[in-house]
Amino acid sequence: MIPGSEPASMADLGDFGETLQRIRHHIHRHPELSYEEADTAALVAERLEAWGYQVTRGVGGHGVVGTLKAGTGTRSIGIRADMDALPIRELTGLAYASVHDGKMHACGHDGHTAVLLGAAYQVARTRQFDGTVHLVFQPAEEAGSDSGAQRMIADGLFERFPCDAIFGLHNHPGAPTGAFLFRPGPFMAACDTVKITVIGKSGHAARPHLSADPIVMASSLVMALQTVVSRNIDPTQTAVVTIGSMHAGHVANVIPDRATLELSVRSFDDDVRRTLEARIRTLAEGHVAAYGGRAEVDVVRGYPVLVNSEAETELARQVAVELVGEANVVAPFSAIAGSEDFAYFLQQRPGCFLRIGNGADAPMLHNAHYDFADENLAIGATFWTRLVERYLPAGTRP
Repeated sequence: MIPGSEPASMADLGDFGETLQRIRHHIHRHPELSYEEADTAALVAERLEAWGYQVTRGVGGHGVVGTLKAGTGTRSIGIRADMDALPIRELTGLAYASVHDGKMHACGHDGHTAVLLGAAYQVARTRQFDGTVHLVFQPAEEAGSDSGAQRMIADGLFERFPCDAIFGLHNHPGAPTGAFLFRPGPFMAACDTVKITVIGKSGHAARPHLSADPIVMASSLVMALQTVVSRNIDPTQTAVVTIGSMHAGHVANVIPDRATLELSVRSFDDDVRRTLEARIRTLAEGHVAAYGGRAEVDVVRGYPVLVNSEAETELARQVAVELVGEANVVAPFSAIAGSEDFAYFLQQRPGCFLRIGNGADAPMLHNAHYDFADENLAIGATFWTRLVERYLPAGTRP
């Protein structure tokens, strides 16, 4: 092995590990919601420029792409981190807690951004690769629709910054800090929202026979919807239909003219996704009609199924094993019913989205007491650095 060509190790970050922690705490202290990530994007761009990256700002909104080339290789890799926060009031009591009431990094995107910045620093310092590295800092992952990934793709992300493969990670409370979790194929669910408006006929509570009660219709429909998965989806498939919201009426002595239900619908297969939508629509319309009412069904499609490619997932798994040992790598990990807009990137290019443990007893994501584990900063940054070195091997390049 030529001098200086050893793979990255967690010790390589040295004193920069403390700087990386300060960066993470600064981002955590100043959270920005989807489509508002101007200051975070500026911080990222300034750091990348200082380390020698060609930086492109304003990709799909506040998106930032840092590009670094070494050698003569023609292959390229993309690595993505998300930057936005959530509309949650932080209750951690941390010294670096959010200064913006009602805004919080409750999903760890501050950590994801800092991890990729740590890798950016290390990759630029060592340059032990041959090809092109594109570091993608994405806004608006939490948007739910018209997300940052969609906007960056529409803004020509892969035409302007060609990637042979793209990778991303997310922290995972419930698994030990630093553990790596992988699954080839469908890994995270498609998530759609369905709003059902049940329209009846209003009337006096004392004369229900002169009305068409939408509350009775909606209540019955809630129970009928429980059959959508159990009697329409193959038991070997996974799907979820949850009625999370039900609203009707304002006072006890008036039968209202309508009731509304809102459903969260999750699936891991496109055919299952279409079946769920069709059955919910048919069941709602027919069930309510049987009571003398009418149902309007509005389906808002969210993020698609996230599907990891086999080869890229296996490569990332091997890198993780080399870094933290077989005992700290779980593959295959169970599928996750949450959704993630990185799925749009994987529809365009092969790649892998992985999880890194954030603590076995840590607060869950989207929780007011959540915090990203700083121990993951060096681990994650080193993982990304090693992945770049393995995907774009420098060989004997001096």
